[in-house]
Amino acid sequence: MPTGSFAVMLAFLGERGQGAMRTDEDLMLAAGGGDRSAFAEIVHRNHARAFKLAARIVGDRDEAADVVQEAFLKILSSAPRYRPSAAFGTYLYRVVANLCLDRRRKSKPEPESEIDETGSELQSPLESLAAKQKAAVVRRALESLPARQRLAVVLKYNEGLSYSEIAEVMDTSEKGVERLLARARESLLAGLAVIR
Repeated sequence: MPTGSFAVMLAFLGERGQGAMRTDEDLMLAAGGGDRSAFAEIVHRNHARAFKLAARIVGDRDEAADVVQEAFLKILSSAPRYRPSAAFGTYLYRVVANLCLDRRRKSKPEPESEIDETGSELQSPLESLAAKQKAAVVRRALESLPARQRLAVVLKYNEGLSYSEIAEVMDTSEKGVERLLARARESLLAGLAVIR
């Protein structure tokens, strides 16, 4: 659920309205016509996945929150021109990904210290420590990838997008996606040799 300044944006836009049964594409068309509650529904439905993608790419929760807010503001401002040529999710990923890539070009990312994906609470302290260390090595290896390779990996393995969806988000061909993932795999295998 959105918090902070994002909650203020949702309050400004109005509570979620009748959009619960409409598709995101229908909601965007309604938002383009001035329906603020339709846009609030879009934000409510898609905030978590946009944040997850941004956090994985930029590596910092605060910066990811800024990216997501900027992405939704950009989507809102372009709503009157929106035409559903692809799934809204693909459009959202493209906007978030481009903003993240712009930020990564401008600054060196910080480690994802706040994003804990180490696993179960049933682990012993020793297992938990080992899992955290492995997760840190994986994060560092992923962060060492060039921005476009990292984005391709995140979209494929974390978000579960197909090659054609990734190609659309990244504005490249499926072959281009294959090449990005192949190069990323080589780099990651070299970087992860430490934990094998």
